[in-house]
Amino acid sequence: MRRLSLPVFIAVSTTGFTAEVVEAKKGGVKKAVEVPEVVITATRSETPVSQVPAAVKTLDRRQMEERLVRTFPEALRETPGVAIQKTSNGQGSPFIRGFTGFRNLMMIDGIRFNNSTFRDGPNQYWNTLDSYALNRVEVLPSQGSVLYGSDAVGGTVNAFTKDSGLLSEAEGGFFSHGRADYRYSTAEHSNVEHLETSIGEGQKWGLHAGVTLSQFGDVTDGSGRRQRHTGYDQWAFDVRLDVALDEQWTFTAAHQQVRQNDVWRTHSTNSGVSFAGTVIGTDRVRLFDQERTLSYARLAGKDLNSFIDNASLTLSLQTASEDQFRITGGGVQSSNKVDVTTIGADLQFESDSPIGNLVYGVDFYEDFVQSNASNNPFQGAVADNSTYSLLGVHIQDEIEFCDRVHLFIGERYTHATARLGSFRDPFTLAQRSFANSWNNFSGSARFVIDLDEDDRFSLYGGVSQAFRAPNLSDLSRFDVALSGRTETPAPGLSPEKYLTYEIGLKAVTETITASMGYFYTRLNNLIIRRSTAVPLQDTKTNGGDGYMQGFEFAARWQIDRHWSIFGHLAWVEGESDQFIGTTTQKRREPLGKISPLVGYGGVRWQTTDHRFWTEFVCLTYGEAGRLNTSDQLDTQRIPPNGTPSFWLLTLRGGYAINENLILTASLDNLLNQTYRYHGSGSNEPGFGANLGVTVKF
Repeated sequence: MRRLSLPVFIAVSTTGFTAEVVEAKKGGVKKAVEVPEVVITATRSETPVSQVPAAVKTLDRRQMEERLVRTFPEALRETPGVAIQKTSNGQGSPFIRGFTGFRNLMMIDGIRFNNSTFRDGPNQYWNTLDSYALNRVEVLPSQGSVLYGSDAVGGTVNAFTKDSGLLSEAEGGFFSHGRADYRYSTAEHSNVEHLETSIGEGQKWGLHAGVTLSQFGDVTDGSGRRQRHTGYDQWAFDVRLDVALDEQWTFTAAHQQVRQNDVWRTHSTNSGVSFAGTVIGTDRVRLFDQERTLSYARLAGKDLNSFIDNASLTLSLQTASEDQFRITGGGVQSSNKVDVTTIGADLQFESDSPIGNLVYGVDFYEDFVQSNASNNPFQGAVADNSTYSLLGVHIQDEIEFCDRVHLFIGERYTHATARLGSFRDPFTLAQRSFANSWNNFSGSARFVIDLDEDDRFSLYGGVSQAFRAPNLSDLSRFDVALSGRTETPAPGLSPEKYLTYEIGLKAVTETITASMGYFYTRLNNLIIRRSTAVPLQDTKTNGGDGYMQGFEFAARWQIDRHWSIFGHLAWVEGESDQFIGTTTQKRREPLGKISPLVGYGGVRWQTTDHRFWTEFVCLTYGEAGRLNTSDQLDTQRIPPNGTPSFWLLTLRGGYAINENLILTASLDNLLNQTYRYHGSGSNEPGFGANLGVTVKF
């Protein structure tokens, strides 16, 4: 079984594979030790990246600080294999291996963030994570369903929040430190202020607290046009207590909360702007207020010296509130409100057994949903007075052969239950209720083969099943969709099923880290949109069999102590069966909002002591011209001939004046292009400067 002998801070590289020298503390003495980068999401245990059967992408706190990221989805835009969509400036959604929305699973500190009201396609929920509260992010492509359950189709993203520093401080010593951050952007007309502090006694207890206030103004695009109602306000705070009960057991209690005010869906209103032929909406007003909370308590034990080596129990409580206010072009006002309360429990064990290293456990989540609307007596955006539960049991065994071959075999059983309390029948317009449940078994068999004795080169791959149970949004949504169309309830749906084949190579040498891989995903029973006999009204049904495939490459070359170059490339394409109009006939079409070819590259220079650094990067999106029928109907967000390509050039750098004062700056969109991400509802900022100041105390 692989364990680190000392508590350490892991330094994460751009491509996610570099082993770096870090400082570990034991008994108050600092030691320089070289450790491999360790990730958790891919195996649910601490595993060196070289032995993970996937190309895990990582994003650490340093990278987010240097890039002066605005929101959490935008923080992922330079991550290999991830593309970005922004319905509005305050509503972003990543595409991972061609999938987005509720076909990607988001977790926070290992706790499931997705709930049963998440919508199809790009949505705004991931925008409610405060990037300033995060320590690192792990992106696991494809094969997360066996370990984490429904929705982990395109990828599983695990965001780890900042801890109190309990294990990084000398034993027996009191510590107190903090930092203040300020970010200003000219093209976004935004100001962000962040303050955090940590206090405690080393190796015994620690308390961390942070608060972020954000004022995002209207965005000025490359043509010099300031886009009305693209700004909004947001506040967030988080607090976390870590207590070392003894040498083996720790207790953690945490709470975080985020609220967004007046986030407009500008594309559907007459404040929108036309881009490459898109249609301007007719609504006078359409805006959202959002708020979410997460509170959890975790008891974790390590190195227990019994059959169970590691164990953890996590109890969580989450709330999510979504308020929509709309005034149509004719002056009709309406409001729509969805409130979700989610309770969760996750019990996990790890055992080093004669048959391999076992990771196993059980998890349970249940949503309690209240939903109402001023123009619907029976429901809001989803069925009112509803519940949705997910119960899962999982086990994974890692088996080693001759110290060179690592085999991962996993299985999960999931039981999902939906109880729709009250919704409007789309045909009779009468009140209805509905209940159904589904059972699923998903398995995976994956491998890593060390191609040399020093673990510098490895071959990975395998076969993984995934699934997605119909959620409350699939079954009961009665709300505006696409460009002025209406989505209506569709009870009776079946789970979606996926089968992914993957093969790839990874390399980790003293100067080069790289990975490349190919994947092919078969889609079965995909829940797709179809038109009804009622004009501008859609519903959902199973029937979208098809495939998604792609190629990913990422590399970094550390030329010397000062210079490095890096880059990545991602290509995906896919098709599925789609219904022709209101008929039962189907035809094969491209999958909706398929990500274009995405390329990224850059060069970096830094001083030996890392006090000064600068880098020049280029992010490019190819033309997104493969549209299906649904894309062609989304005229407010997608141009008739597809979304044009663009090149985004950025020059940035930073200087640590001393240990307590750090300055960071970037010049974005140096070509001053007018562009938007595929499927987005507003243009991105034109040429502008971002300025950051960090004061540590």
